[in-house]
Amino acid sequence: MISITPDGASTAQFQSYLQGAVGPRPIAFASTIDENGNRNLSPFSFFNVFSANPPILVFSPSRRVRDNTVKHTLTNVQAVPEVVINVVNYAIVQQSSLSSTEYPAGVDEFAKSGLTPIASDLVRPFRVAESPVQFECRVNEVISLGENGGAGNLVICEVLKIHVDENILDEKGNIDAVKIDLVARMGGNWYSRANQGLFEVEKPLSTLGIGVDKIPAFIRESRIFNGNDFGKLGNVEALPSEAEIRAFVSETIAVKAVLSAGDEEKIHKKAKQYLDEGNVSSAWKTLLAERI
Repeated sequence: MISITPDGASTAQFQSYLQGAVGPRPIAFASTIDENGNRNLSPFSFFNVFSANPPILVFSPSRRVRDNTVKHTLTNVQAVPEVVINVVNYAIVQQSSLSSTEYPAGVDEFAKSGLTPIASDLVRPFRVAESPVQFECRVNEVISLGENGGAGNLVICEVLKIHVDENILDEKGNIDAVKIDLVARMGGNWYSRANQGLFEVEKPLSTLGIGVDKIPAFIRESRIFNGNDFGKLGNVEALPSEAEIRAFVSETIAVKAVLSAGDEEKIHKKAKQYLDEGNVSSAWKTLLAERI
């Protein structure tokens, strides 16, 4: 067995041990607004429930290890002490991950992730319509745990109202663990799906993904794709060039065949197959090939 002290490893390495060993961790999908009313949405896996009376949730937007900067969520709750904590289930995990991309201040992650903002009843931040449970909260206190990269900031949230999708309830009116289909974070790219087990989600690009809002309408309006598919498609830095698309089609018999048939549904199903296999580049080339 190896033994490590905090001063015996880099902060990034020590953090990887913490995140790999302490899990699965629930995800707080935090919706906030800045002092100008701009929406922000970001997931945090340093999160849990700590009290029922009063009802208290706590999440921690840590300072970034690499450059000691703070996240927009933290500055938002300090300026406007309200937050909606939405839970993340499997149906929105890719979009939730995409929203963690470090877009500039003022960029609306609802639009970038393709998720739907709906007005809250008691607080100013918006709820995520696709989330099966949404907690409207007042921020009672923010406790800084340090000033160095990796230091947490405990955001202590008092729940004012809970919204629950009736479709996740059992016959007694309780939340059904299978129906809610929650996901949780492990170390690295790993997640845990509560009713099925481990799976991977590719981390958002260090550069900026184009976002779901930049996906052409003919793709976003297709009945073949779901939210997770859009999350994968939005997590690319740039679309393939026409030359790359033509080269791909000429070398890929299966794609050439569906394109020749001229059936858009079959083309989208082929792209969906690529997405399910984790081949986002081929999915994009297949989809855009019908438009060149």
